[in-house]
Amino acid sequence: MRKIIQIQIYKGESQFVAEGVNVPIVTQGKTLDDLVNNIKEAIQLFLEDENLEEYDLVTQPSIIANLELDSLVYA
Repeated sequence: MRKIIQIQIYKGESQFVAEGVNVPIVTQGKTLDDLVNNIKEAIQLFLEDENLEEYDLVTQPSIIANLELDSLVYA
């Protein structure tokens, strides 16, 4: 069973967006702090009523978030 929920974070048009890689979760926030709180809440609500075995997850999984940065500009 997996012990990690993976989240991909990127900058949308006006807010930061987080999408679950291995769970069907999407949320957003105006700041990264807002987004982190929204991710925690979305995952908590998702796990509340789901059978974790369907997603091959342990009871209290960790969360790993990947932040997509803008392309680097070289001089």
